[in-house]
Amino acid sequence: MAATSVPDETASPSGALIPSHRSWPPEALPLAERLHRQLSIGDRDWHALKHQRSRRAAEQVAAALVQLLAADEPAARAATEGRRSAIALLENAQAWLRAEISDPGCPAHGR
Repeated sequence: MAATSVPDETASPSGALIPSHRSWPPEALPLAERLHRQLSIGDRDWHALKHQRSRRAAEQVAAALVQLLAADEPAARAATEGRRSAIALLENAQAWLRAEISDPGCPAHGR
């Protein structure tokens, strides 16, 4: 019985070949983007949902996941832009959950 081969490299979003055992699964980013779209508070729901801390935090966590998957290489030892962006979004999500921040108001309403 012949052994099946597994590709050693996959194409990154930029087209560069990266080792498959070190990169994110190819389905991960599209799934994360879909989750972020589902959790994002849109214009129509903004006023009704802007004070729901867990909703705001979930939106930020999903955005952090998208940033990490889109702009990070898991095998990189040094901090990447994707990691820094994800950390900032996760810290913002924590601040929402801890009630350390609140909605700044709608600029369209002069507040």
